[in-house]
Amino acid sequence: MVDMLKSLRRTAMAPVVVLALVSCGGSPQTTNSTSGGDSSGKSISVAGAPALRWGEGDYGVVLAHGAAFDAASWEKQAVAIADQGASVIAVENIDPDAIRDAIELLQGEGVADVALVGASAGADAILDLASQDPGLADQLILLSPNATVEGLGDEPKLFVASKDEPVAHVSTELAGSSPGEENALMILPGSAHAQNIFATDQAAPVLDAILQRLKRFAAP
Repeated sequence: MVDMLKSLRRTAMAPVVVLALVSCGGSPQTTNSTSGGDSSGKSISVAGAPALRWGEGDYGVVLAHGAAFDAASWEKQAVAIADQGASVIAVENIDPDAIRDAIELLQGEGVADVALVGASAGADAILDLASQDPGLADQLILLSPNATVEGLGDEPKLFVASKDEPVAHVSTELAGSSPGEENALMILPGSAHAQNIFATDQAAPVLDAILQRLKRFAAP
């Protein structure tokens, strides 16, 4: 169950909306198996590397998985995002250059604005790319990044982490130090890391938050 908006905090760089979630009961679980979903993604090639695709909308979303996962692990989330009117690509190769290739593929199809969603190692790769090329992405949504970076752009950013995971402080620090007026921090109960969150009772609130952010900042 999502708690109400807890506070609006100003930092030296930008305001950060801090969201807190309360536990709905039950112990967090972890898994590295792929997520269930209603529709398997279409296998495609992005600059010679395998990837999966859902949807043909006019807003782009690139998904970068964690090290223990694969592109198919995003299936349930990708279906929900595509159903909201987006073109979704989950890359198998999570190197920054591969993520850039997926962005450029969508842009080459006329999709002007692309959001990046990453988890753990995938989040780190997105941060690396975004710090090299600020403004490349329309927005960032990052689950449990492992290290802070400098040089990010003003694009909206949502950082998600579980309160008791070892790298929770990274999301807090990034939310506080990153430029931009639309940065948000979502702190969850428990210790589930990155995509493991989707195997806990926080899966639905986190997916809902992702969908709301994508819809809110999608280009008209």
